[in-house]
Amino acid sequence: MKPKKSITMNDYVKANRTASRNAEIEDHGHPVCHKKIHKSKKVYDRKKSKAGGNDLPFFFSI
Repeated sequence: MKPKKSITMNDYVKANRTASRNAEIEDHGHPVCHKKIHKSKKVYDRKKSKAGGNDLPFFFSI
């Protein structure tokens, strides 16, 4: 007779994480990154404001 394999806590956690990830991919269509920090649009960002403004500060006519 084969000995019964007991489910350890690590096996349970691993299976639960895998199932959760697969369900998340089904819901959104792609894996979702939880480490990315959401940047508020209201916060002043010098780099973003410089990238958007391509006009010169003075008007030059020739």
